[in-house]
Amino acid sequence: MKITFFKYQGAGNDFVIIDNRSKKIELTATQIHHLCDRKFGIGADGLMLLQTAEGYDFEMKYYNADGNEGSMCGNGGRCLVKFAYDCDIKLSTYHFLASDGKHKAEMMEEKKWVNLKMKNVREITRANDDFILDTGSPHFVNPCEDVMNLDVVNEGKKIRYSKPFKEKGINVNFVQQKEEDTIIVRTYERGVEDETLSCGTGVTASALIFAHNQNGFNHIDVITKGGNLAVEFNKIDDQTFENIWLSGPAEFVFKGEITL
Repeated sequence: MKITFFKYQGAGNDFVIIDNRSKKIELTATQIHHLCDRKFGIGADGLMLLQTAEGYDFEMKYYNADGNEGSMCGNGGRCLVKFAYDCDIKLSTYHFLASDGKHKAEMMEEKKWVNLKMKNVREITRANDDFILDTGSPHFVNPCEDVMNLDVVNEGKKIRYSKPFKEKGINVNFVQQKEEDTIIVRTYERGVEDETLSCGTGVTASALIFAHNQNGFNHIDVITKGGNLAVEFNKIDDQTFENIWLSGPAEFVFKGEITL
């Protein structure tokens, strides 16, 4: 089977994307893992299918690099919006369906950024000095100092494979506050089982924890190894965050064909 694929990246978080609006393509977990393999396949942090869904502009089907169906991916969602735009689904505002429900997105052509509305957050759990929350995917947020010199892979594995999270997994974010409204984030992602250059749901989770306005509107600039993103939201109280928007670049890398 020969497949036409597209490669996109958002702040270094890269994805294989396939147009499956005809719904003729069915991939096994083994095939998806092979496509995402950086030595024997195309290479990516995940794979997405652009599909149709009644009542929506499109549906996002996301798979982790290990081949298993994943939860919501923020940077992936932004890249899929850009891909839809490049496929002549040219809208100023998009409404699409993902694993965690409906999403809204906006194209910012002049900046080549995509703004993606994330799910509201209603609960944050404290774990000593760390935090656990779900922004479409489960995240562990660890505030730290000198994050760029941290061994993220080994420290992330310790938490991801610890007893509370071993079965279902969790994404682990190490976060340093640079300024009142600026943070640096590095993320160990489950499903990839490695550090990624950025993680959309991860920077979103981290930004909520580092809100500088205790109530009301917040804008947080986020620095990752793959580039800069921004998160805006309304903080209602310590447990409740609404109108959450993740913003950042989404760019086409290349197109090709591969035989499975």
